This record gives sequence, structure tokens and C-alpha cells, in this order.
Amino acid sequence: MIENTERGERTEQSDIERVVMRRVHLLRILGLIISTGVLVALTLIAALWGVGKEVWVARVFQNMPHSGNLFDLARFWLATFMNTRLVVQILTLLTLASLAYLILEVVRFLNRLISP
Repeated sequence: MIENTERGERTEQSDIERVVMRRVHLLRILGLIISTGVLVALTLIAALWGVGKEVWVARVFQNMPHSGNLFDLARFWLATFMNTRLVVQILTLLTLASLAYLILEVVRFLNRLISP
């Protein structure tokens, strides 16, 4: 409802106003998503690149237990994380944080896109 200031009446929103406001909201949402989303994606790529430069990732996957036991797998990844250098630990945490934030941004974007 839009208030008509001349007569103090409330009128329904016209089709043109509805389309324009939808586009304004979409541009606002895209502006918020692009700025943080791009920064987080670049951070994720840089952190993954750093881990790849510091660690021989193929060897880590070769040494990983293939038993299917989740407890063994969790213990392996914890031991792997604890026995690496500080740089690799920081890059790993940065990768996980960037991935989590990127997933959150995608969910927020989809939520805003779906809801009117």
C-alpha cells in the first residue's frame, strides 16, 4: 500500500512500481553478495593454493585410512592437522572458514531470491 499524500488515501501499488522495486531490491542484494562473495571466494582460492604449495596433498590422501570407520578417519585428520606447521594450520582454518562463509552467503542469497 502506498499513501497518496494529496488526499491522505492509501492506494494499491501499481505494476510499474512493483517491477521497479523488485529490480531495486535485486540490485541491492547483488551488490551485497558480490562484494563479500567475491572476496570470500578469492580468499578460499588463495588459502587452497597455499595449502597445495605447503603440503603434498596426494600423499596425505594416500596415507588416509580406507577402512570406512569414521572414528579412524577423524583421528587421522586431527593427527594430520596437529602434526603440520603453523602456516598449514592457519591456511586450513582459513579455508574452512571461507568455505563456511561462502555457503552461508549462497544460502542467504537463495533465501532472498525466493522470498518476495
